[in-house]
Amino acid sequence: MYSERLKYINDSRSAEMPFYKRVFYILCGALLVAISLELFLIKNHVIDGGIVGMSIVISHITRLEVGYVLLILNTPFLLLGYRYLGRNFVFLSLFAILALAMGTFILEPIPALTKNPVVVVVLGGIILGMGVGIIIRCGGSLDGTEIVAILLNKRSRFSIGQYVMFFNIFILGSAFFVFGVYETMYSLSTYLVVYNTMDLIMKNS
Repeated sequence: MYSERLKYINDSRSAEMPFYKRVFYILCGALLVAISLELFLIKNHVIDGGIVGMSIVISHITRLEVGYVLLILNTPFLLLGYRYLGRNFVFLSLFAILALAMGTFILEPIPALTKNPVVVVVLGGIILGMGVGIIIRCGGSLDGTEIVAILLNKRSRFSIGQYVMFFNIFILGSAFFVFGVYETMYSLSTYLVVYNTMDLIMKNS
């Protein structure tokens, strides 16, 4: 799955879709992510994997806006991405992160739409997976851990997926200490929903 995600990022450089359309779709994807985070996940103490999940945890501890934390954490990875994945990737990823930061800032005062854990996991996970999948399809990314995994993969026998899995075990495991056991279970379930939704989008787009 992660090799396919990298393929979409690389192939997007020569994609037939005009650049302005990719920017528009990435904006839509970032807004979907913001809706999922602010109206379903964050206020119910549910996190996703990767930098998004880490940003939710840090935002909860520091009370900083999650979009700002996402931008801060992703900046060094974007610099690495510029060298190895190209200028378009960095521009589109930075645009996605800025759009997400703006979306979370606008939606933050609105209370969660539901406290039902099943609805939060399923609907929040699907919306988040759709948003991230659209961003990846159009050549951007919200998750700097995948860039690190790509670089480490070139220098070791472990796969990109194995590295990302390791990062996510650590990130999702932090939910246990910050939020509690039930929130950790909901976060793991959301993670599975998100990645299966992304997989469907990338295979059927």
